[in-house]
Order: sequence, then structure tokens, then C-alpha cells
Amino acid sequence: MAAQLTKEELLAKAKKPAADAMELHPFYRGKVETMLKCCVRDFNDFAIWYTPGVAAPCKAIQADPELVYQHTNKGNVVAVISDGTRVLGLGDIGPKAGLPVMEGKALLYKYLGGVDGVAIMIDTKDPDKIIETVKLLQPGLGGVNLEDLSQPKCFRILDTLRATCEIPIWHDDQQGTATVTLAGLINALKVVGKKMNEVKIAFIGCGAANVAISRLVFAAGATPALCCFVDTKGILHKGRTDIEQRKAEFVDKWKLCNISNAEGRTGGIAEAMKDADVCIALSQPGPDTIKKEWITAMAKDAIVFACANPIPEIWPWEAKEAGAVVVATGRSDFPNQVNNSLGFPGIFRGTLDVRAKTITDEMCIAAANEMATMAEEKGLAPDFIMPTMDDVDVFPREAAAVAMKAIEQGIAKITDVTFEQEYAHAKKLIMRARGMVHDAMAMGYIAVPEGSVAPKPSKMVMAAVAKVTAKKPQAKPAKKAAPRAKRAGKKRAR
Repeated sequence: MAAQLTKEELLAKAKKPAADAMELHPFYRGKVETMLKCCVRDFNDFAIWYTPGVAAPCKAIQADPELVYQHTNKGNVVAVISDGTRVLGLGDIGPKAGLPVMEGKALLYKYLGGVDGVAIMIDTKDPDKIIETVKLLQPGLGGVNLEDLSQPKCFRILDTLRATCEIPIWHDDQQGTATVTLAGLINALKVVGKKMNEVKIAFIGCGAANVAISRLVFAAGATPALCCFVDTKGILHKGRTDIEQRKAEFVDKWKLCNISNAEGRTGGIAEAMKDADVCIALSQPGPDTIKKEWITAMAKDAIVFACANPIPEIWPWEAKEAGAVVVATGRSDFPNQVNNSLGFPGIFRGTLDVRAKTITDEMCIAAANEMATMAEEKGLAPDFIMPTMDDVDVFPREAAAVAMKAIEQGIAKITDVTFEQEYAHAKKLIMRARGMVHDAMAMGYIAVPEGSVAPKPSKMVMAAVAKVTAKKPQAKPAKKAAPRAKRAGKKRAR
């Protein structure tokens, strides 16, 4: 068994990704680029892919707009759109400063879902202009991932676009976070032997993420009256006149004031967490946002999701020392990562493959259940409630679950596909995307930082190289015919 890391070693490990990022971002000058998916046999092919040949599919699409999905890459493109007003836990840092995050999102879309993500930063904070921009971009996109938009405008932007756009619109900070959190909660409750409809949940933070998480968790069976929500001014309750006065703006928040906290608790985080079975925190980055003594005051066998980025509200080892049985964070360098990256690549893969017109809560719950089932199949434990990103099956299985739910709900344009067929199709696309990256690293087209070892080329690449470099067998030289005079002389001699 590996030796347990000390607190100092764990802290150093937690800080390493940020240090590495400052070295490797300028090393590559970006994480994604445009690559071809069609062949270029010679320069004559340009007449097919561009003018004059390209006019033929243009005319075909003009006659039948649905053919755009056959003749272009529209059906596999998702724009990651942000104004940079609520980036990670950094706040309003602006569109340029937010670009590394959106490029990272595009990278995950491609590598984990086989989806072509495109980062688009919008230089406006006006929700109406954001809505108009997204609508104008629709013709070239298969879907839109809204990202890091401040509240409360993020709710109106999402609701308006979902109601008016012809392509699926997704706000990952809401729907993505809610999906993976639900998956983790389903299994965490199994680990501690508690039931969804009986647990008391303290939601720490009342932004876009926790509002959406609560909606999905309540749809999955949790009881709103047993739950408490905490924002920057304290626990939500019916007497919060500051929210009531702005209820037209904070519609969801005022609703939560009325359906949650039947006990009528007041105070802050400490009061909300007292005797709670579960803490779901997506609030101010830590590590001291949540105190150890507040976790100690929770119910027996407590579950703590400390999911603020880039630093959780409390370090996971401290939460365990305080008595929590199951602890999850949003980070990949700790056990139980509850992070959107486990959800959105597979969810959008399935959505695009059946051309669903939207992404419903039921589709998200289907994805959450599939994620939870995958982890359960491997054996649940306090430090294992979620599948991990290196499990390649999680994304095609999510895609298949989402696709089947979209077909069931009657919102998919492609309906003649089974779970098994979608799983196989999604996995093929995902493995192609990963294989292209690995082979590019192996062949030197993607540089590998000093001290790192490039992967070996795939069998496909090795076979192609062998075919190109193989020496053709040389033909044996023909025997020279003997001069006529000699042949004739030999014949006379015989």
C-alpha cells in the first residue's frame, strides 16, 4: 500500500497544477487548433472542397436546409461562449482573461467527447446583446455551451435562448454541474446508507450552480423543506425581504425562500450545516470558507461536497478529520472529483448524435444515473463514488443514455438508433479524437515538454509508415542472350 501523504505534501500537490499551467500555456500558445477531417490527395482536391465544386452542396442546402448536417461539420460543433464575468472562482476578469478557460473547455469537448468545441469570448455584459449574438451564430453551430456568465442574467439568457433557438443551448455552470453533483450524491448516499427523500442538505452558495443542482436534486427525490440555502447575506427563508423586493430579478432565489427551510432557520453557514446530512458547497474559494467545527456539528456519517474552484471551501483531508465520511471536490487531483468535465462531453455527444432540439432535465438525470451506475459497477467506497475521466466508457455510455432519453421524450430528429448503436458510434468518435492527439505527440506534430515522454505511435500509424517505407522487391535481371555466332557453333559441334 502506498504511504499516505502528509498535509504538506497534499498542499504542495494541490498547488502544482497552477505552477505547471504557467509554464505550459506559453509553451503551446493555446490548447486547440483547426485540423482537417477530409483528404487532400493533391492540389486538385481544392476544387472539390472550395470553389468551384463547393457550389454544388451550397445549392443543395439552399433547396433543403436540413442537408447542412450532411454536407458540413455543423452537427459536431459546439461554441463555448462567455463574457468572462464569473470565471471559476475569480469573478469578473473580462473576456480576454477568460479565454484560457474556454479553450480548456474546447479541449475537453474534443478529447473526451469527440465534439469540436470553439471558444468565443463576447466583449459585452449586456444580456440582450449576448442573446442576440448567440442567435446570430446559430447557422454554423450544432449547439452552444454558455459558460461563466454572472447571475442573475445567466438565468434569463439561458431560458430565453432555450425557448427561441433551433439548436440545443446549455449552461454548463448550471446544468453540467447539477448533473455530475446528482450522480455523486446518488452514490454518496448509498455509501452512508441514507435515502434521498430523508436527508437534510445544506446548499452553501446560491449562485447559478447550486440553484440548478437543487432543481435536479429535488426532481430526483430530495425534499425541499428539509434543505437550507445560504447566500452572501445568510440563510434563505420567507422573511428575506431583500430578495422579495427583487423577486422579478431573482425568480429562482425567491422560490427557494418559499419552498426550503421549513424550520425557519436564520444565520449563516454554521447554522445551515448544523445537523445536516449533506453539505453541497459551490461558493467562495477556500480553503477556509467552511470551518472544521461546522462539519463536526453535522449529522453522523456526513457527506461534504466542497466544489469551489480553483480551491475547495475546505481541504478534503481537513473535512475528513472533522468527521465527514464522504468528501468530494471539483478537482481531478483528489478522490471523488465532482466536476462538469465528467458530464458535458458525453451529454453533448449524445445530444448532437440524435440532433435533439434541447437538453432537458430528464436527459441530465439519465446521464447522472448512468454515471452513478458505472461507479457502482466497480464497487462504491468513501473515496470512490464517481467514475473518473480516464475511464473511456463513461462518455459513450452517457451519450447513449442521453440519446435514448431524447428519443423517448420526442425531441430527437434521429430516432432509429439503439443504446448499443449510439454507444458504439460515440466511442468510435471519442477514440478517434484521442488517437489523433496521441499519434501527433508520438510523431512530433505536438511537441512534448522537456522531461516528458511521448507515447508510442498507434498500430495504425506504424502500419501506415511501414507501408510507405517498405522497399519494393527488385526484379531479377533477365539473362543475356548468347551471341548468334556462338550458339550456331555449339549446335554444329553437337
